[in-house]
Amino acid sequence: MTSAQHLPSARRTRRGAVLGALVALAALVLSACGSGSGTAAAGGGGGGGKSTTLKWASSFFPTHWDPVVGGSGAQFRILALPYAALTKTDAKGNAVPDLAQSWVYNGTGDEITFHLRPNLTFSDGTPVNAAAVKNAIDRAKTQKNSALFGDLTSIKSVTTGGDLDVVVHLTQVDHQIPLLLGERVLQIASPKAAADPAKLDQNPVGAGPFIVTQLIPGTKVVLKKNPNYWDAKNIHIDNVQLVSAPDVSTVVSGLQTGVYNFADLAPSQAKAAKAAGLDVFVQPGFNASNISLNINKAPFDNPKVVDAVRYATNRQEFVDKLTFGYGKPTNQPFPPGYVAYDEKSANLYPYDPAKAKQLLEQAGFKSGQIKLDLVIPKEDPAAEIVQSQLAAIGITVTIKINKNWATPFFAKDLTFSLYGTTGRDSAVQTLTAHFGPDGPLNLSSPYEPEGFEAAIAKVRQTPLDAPDYPQVLQAATRAGLQSKALVFDYSSPNLFAKSKAISALPANPAHIDWTGVTIGD
Repeated sequence: MTSAQHLPSARRTRRGAVLGALVALAALVLSACGSGSGTAAAGGGGGGGKSTTLKWASSFFPTHWDPVVGGSGAQFRILALPYAALTKTDAKGNAVPDLAQSWVYNGTGDEITFHLRPNLTFSDGTPVNAAAVKNAIDRAKTQKNSALFGDLTSIKSVTTGGDLDVVVHLTQVDHQIPLLLGERVLQIASPKAAADPAKLDQNPVGAGPFIVTQLIPGTKVVLKKNPNYWDAKNIHIDNVQLVSAPDVSTVVSGLQTGVYNFADLAPSQAKAAKAAGLDVFVQPGFNASNISLNINKAPFDNPKVVDAVRYATNRQEFVDKLTFGYGKPTNQPFPPGYVAYDEKSANLYPYDPAKAKQLLEQAGFKSGQIKLDLVIPKEDPAAEIVQSQLAAIGITVTIKINKNWATPFFAKDLTFSLYGTTGRDSAVQTLTAHFGPDGPLNLSSPYEPEGFEAAIAKVRQTPLDAPDYPQVLQAATRAGLQSKALVFDYSSPNLFAKSKAISALPANPAHIDWTGVTIGD
């Protein structure tokens, strides 16, 4: 499940404990000046036996380090430092081996067996075996505070076939499982450590590329390279120092002075970062923001009012005012060029305020008659844009901030709100989360658009490598976009800045992969 804190715009406000982060910043400044940090203080050595250190300032510092609790929002990129999964994705978004070296479906497509790599261990020495993977899936499905149980409804049960074979029994034919069980949804923890979930939540133990050696909740984590990681030969970073970014305005100066050499970047800071000679890059992603409507409540129980909001939405204004040119207008949760993007739906409901006013008149509403509360968890300039655009067609919007917003949103009690997600590696998971009758992002549950369920079933029944898979998937996107519960408006990229001493990162959509990355002088 994803939450509003994963909205790109929330990057400016989600800072953890600011005071604690400033203390960590000061500590890192001192360490950068000390002799003990070696060349790492200037960005890392990269060769000659010198230790290299990645110094990452993040706006998405995890609240939880138990991957079952942390969910699959933006923080999964950080949890991928200590944890690994059965699969990961490549630059095309395809599922490729990680802890599992291969997998195979049965003839009917309702069972899949993952073959694990031999002789792997978690950082506490516990073996990475079929029992450990079963434990991870079972925890994700049943642990009381799991944020992942809703993502695993296709899994009926898990059994083991010897030490290295994990057999996943499905409730239906579903060829999406290799994409689903990647690092967004199933980062695997040591079952020994997970026996005490509360302790694991602040003391992560995984089989990923790095091992946590120090963790100050909400503020700082220190990691070292895991020599037993299955692909350790391609991990060229020796140490990681991760801190919660105290404020976007300090990130660029921290990068300039060498306190950091890698950082999440707000679009508003990109120009300053470039002027400072830093390497600013966009990591491909699936971020998409939307206006959420509850058609079970007035006035959105009138389809003409829903359509009026659709035509009143000027997507380009969101891009211009919120993303500083880095975002793009969008009317769907996938970027152009991605396999699930539906070109046939690209021009649905173009900006037309005159038509929006006409629809409101046809629905029987006079200008100013509709008054709405737009409920959001924190201040968000996107809300002001929505307020202005709807005022232009005669709808009065009052912005109300509710810090406990998540409770009524996920209970489907709100009428009108904003949302945004980082997407999923499985396009079907993204679609069902937004448009399915039980979708956590569908404010109008149990409503779903006509034909959507059948279209999704057809995608699940289609192997990922089938020639017609793209067409089948795009048809499901098209069916989902008929939903009256969401109006997509803009996408904002995953934007980062780094020292030029850090080599280019793999362009895996939405992921931060340190495989092959070096830090030079």
